[in-house]
Amino acid sequence: MKTEGVELIGSYWTLAGAAYPHTEREYSPFDFKDRVETAAGVGFKGIGIWHADLAHILEKRSLREMKRILDANGMKHVELEFLIDWFMEGERKQKSDVARRELLRAAEVLEARHIKVGDFYREPCPMPRLIESFGGLCAEAAASGTRIIYEFMPFTCINTVGDALALVEGAGAKNGGVILDLWHMVRLGISYEELRRIPLQYLLGVELNDGDLEMPQDLHDATVNHRKFCGEGEFDIAGFIGCLRDIGYKGPYGIEVLSTDLRKLPMEELISRAFNTTIAQFQ
Repeated sequence: MKTEGVELIGSYWTLAGAAYPHTEREYSPFDFKDRVETAAGVGFKGIGIWHADLAHILEKRSLREMKRILDANGMKHVELEFLIDWFMEGERKQKSDVARRELLRAAEVLEARHIKVGDFYREPCPMPRLIESFGGLCAEAAASGTRIIYEFMPFTCINTVGDALALVEGAGAKNGGVILDLWHMVRLGISYEELRRIPLQYLLGVELNDGDLEMPQDLHDATVNHRKFCGEGEFDIAGFIGCLRDIGYKGPYGIEVLSTDLRKLPMEELISRAFNTTIAQFQ
């Protein structure tokens, strides 16, 4: 494999430094401009922004200023995340709607490639309602010029290829699809043959990472604290990339690694290691 034409997105949690998932400190301590400049300097063509980080950045910078920084550094791909409870009702849905409007507004100004959505709590929900809600999200996103991509994982009520396809095919939106995170595919035991069932039109994003093959006793802790850079674990990354190319995927690859060890690293070292270990998988 060659690196020519391969574009990498520095997913939010990988480049955020000492930001802690599912806490009040989900925003990055690294300045947005410094983060973007450093990421561009090592070769990243895109960057991820978490909703809490977005709110933190907007305390000092406008969306227009963020856009100027991204453009000045050649960032072609902006990833926004993460929307939950979009299919719920009541107070949780109302809170989700606030985040939804903020993410859609940011997507419009930043010309984001996509917004990631999903579920962290395996909330039961009838498929017809999920499809209707997902379709509504896609319609709003289309008006903002972006895509909605569903990330299925062990923590979601949709955690099989079949259910994920039922969701996106049921919605039938041109800007709606799925994102495949290698970590979640390994933990769900999904084979490459199953992944090859996904029509190219619905494969809208990919995330790489590494880890141990043995299933951890505490999957949540392992997911948010113990992932590894590509090439530092036991995952079949080459096989995964080969499978995606068999499907015909030619989009950018995100690198998503959440790790207690990486949160201690200086920004420059963190970002350069993230890029170098990932691009090496294509060499």
